Amino acid sequence: MTDAQATPQPDLYTVLLYSDDPAVRDRIRLAIGTRPAADLAVEFVDASTWEECRILLDKYEIDLMVLDGEAAPAGGLGIARQTKDEYATPPPVCVVIARAADRWLAAYAQVDQTLTYPLDPVTTGQTIAAMLRARRAGAIPLGTLGHLG
Repeated sequence: MTDAQATPQPDLYTVLLYSDDPAVRDRIRLAIGTRPAADLAVEFVDASTWEECRILLDKYEIDLMVLDGEAAPAGGLGIARQTKDEYATPPPVCVVIARAADRWLAAYAQVDQTLTYPLDPVTTGQTIAAMLRARRAGAIPLGTLGHLG
């Protein structure tokens, strides 16, 4: 048995990271990692504005959006809601929020999952892996994964 037969290649997914702050995008990227699980690999595309998010959504097949809920002037919750309203088949959305109390806003924005700052790499990786596996299995119905963080 060769190494290629012994170790299956992980599925590759494209994750859109949104924040107006490049340092926040870097922290989110580090918390997720390029291999959030053994069976999953992630490539990232970055956006710092809602317009950049739209361009990336139109140009690439985005498997998951991870949005900064504290970004300005367009917050991640607003972008999540716009994406759900404007795209026929939007990708699943995870929003990173500063306050657990903002989960009601996330529910209104039709967010599939939330994480809270500061990001715990274990929880973040598990959450992203679960969302990508659900994506691989078909779709993520709203509200089925709950909220972690």
